[in-house]
Amino acid sequence: MTSRSLRHRAPLLWLLLPLMAGLTAGRAGWLPAAPGFLAGGGAIAALLALLGRWQGRRRTAAGLLILSVALSGAALFHLRANRLVAWEKLPPREARLTLRVTRLFASAQAGRTGGLAVVAEAAPPLADLAGQRVCFSLTLAPGVAAPIRGCELAVTGLLQPLPLHPPAGSFEETMLNAGMNFQLTRGRMTALVRPAPAYDRFCAQLLVRMEALLNAGLEDQPERAAVYRAMMLGQKQELSPEQHELFMHSGTMHLFAINGLHIGVVAVTLHFLLACLRCPRLPAGLLVLAVLWLDVDTTGASPSAVRAFLMVAMLEAAWMARRPSNPLAAIVAAALLTLLLNPLDLFSASFQMSYAVVGMILLLGLPLAERLQARWPAFPDLPQAAWRWHHHGSAWLRRRTLSVVSMGGAATLVSTLTGVEYFGVFVTGGLMANLLLMPLASLVIMTGVASLIFGLAGAVWISRLCNEGAGLVLGLIEWLIRLGARVPGACWTAQYRADWIGPVALTAVVATGLAGYATGWRRERGGFWPPVVVVVLTVVCGVKFGRI
Repeated sequence: MTSRSLRHRAPLLWLLLPLMAGLTAGRAGWLPAAPGFLAGGGAIAALLALLGRWQGRRRTAAGLLILSVALSGAALFHLRANRLVAWEKLPPREARLTLRVTRLFASAQAGRTGGLAVVAEAAPPLADLAGQRVCFSLTLAPGVAAPIRGCELAVTGLLQPLPLHPPAGSFEETMLNAGMNFQLTRGRMTALVRPAPAYDRFCAQLLVRMEALLNAGLEDQPERAAVYRAMMLGQKQELSPEQHELFMHSGTMHLFAINGLHIGVVAVTLHFLLACLRCPRLPAGLLVLAVLWLDVDTTGASPSAVRAFLMVAMLEAAWMARRPSNPLAAIVAAALLTLLLNPLDLFSASFQMSYAVVGMILLLGLPLAERLQARWPAFPDLPQAAWRWHHHGSAWLRRRTLSVVSMGGAATLVSTLTGVEYFGVFVTGGLMANLLLMPLASLVIMTGVASLIFGLAGAVWISRLCNEGAGLVLGLIEWLIRLGARVPGACWTAQYRADWIGPVALTAVVATGLAGYATGWRRERGGFWPPVVVVVLTVVCGVKFGRI
């Protein structure tokens, strides 16, 4: 039997993997921090690759191409990092800057705001700060409205450079991986230099309208409404500390973010509605992409949401062009485009988790599902022409169960390693929890999409009815999570015995996934077991456990 999921090829991997290696080498300091020298070496290697290809030396040309991309990746890292060496050892100092806000963090504390920005202007002797990216925290004067994305602010505060090698898992590491070089604390907004563009003002107003629509019908259930807004608008800061801890320790926090699950469910829902309206393929695809981007941008354009949008956009482009679906090529193209736009994204937790999870589902989960379905077919002694309705239903249920378990198991291999690396927890029941809750979470998201569509169209009573239905499902989700949390040993505190173990283990899992996929997961090469062996050995030999 020929496997449909093993037919896909992704030629852009020959660019993506060397680019990732070059960025890693630049971050680790294995190559000189000289962008011009590295870029020149990459250009020379590229020319030699072209010469080797012209002379018919394909292997030599391929090796030189890989070297060229890797050197270019290291140069790209240093250009994007844009560190000011003179500031590395300077103490914090007071600064008066003009900031152009690029992203805002919703704050639960009145009178304060924070986010990411670019220094638009800095007076001497700080003129060299212009163009630098900073994370900021501001106190707003009484009666002053919070700024919105795209505006320019005159601020005064305490400015300090972020450490080049911050502690693992710290806020400073998160900001450094997001491309920030400085942190402005104890800030105070002194003036609004330039208001936000019309589009950003529209997005801010739309977000307020969406919040109001999603709250309708749940006014007497504030905690449930907060979970609803977290799932639909990515407002995880609205979760109570008790809810945040509960979802984190159950391994289900990813359900309450704008990520691949959210974007995928929204796309499927929109396609279903447009198919009911018999919308042609090209307008339908363009409309879905437009609505998805508006959803992503309105909710803050978080990196995870943008990456999920790029993945779906690649699949939508193939669907509109009537090309065969190739999810592996789509995710590789999305990852390559993401790193070209923001090379430092490679070192963020969300990038590694999202692409590693989706990649292992495609590399391991789908082929495993096909292999299991071929090994245990439904009613093998009964011709399909003689099946009745209950035979078809049972066969469908068997296929879905094997697919969900296979894909969930593949995702769990990655989430087990990243859970220890980034959250310090080892969740023994994460696979079972996600298998039970993802269909329910998808139902909530579909209901939320319907609520927003009807509410924005003026049918507020239908929106309210959808919210009440979603509230019931959210109640069931929270009850199931709390029930699972009572199981002894469901969650353990965990940390790696050395800092290098987590990244090396994750790299090894993805590498064995790529190798297994390329060789068809042959039994003589270990079958589907090598990634499992890597995770088991890592957990047994490289993790220290404790009780919650």
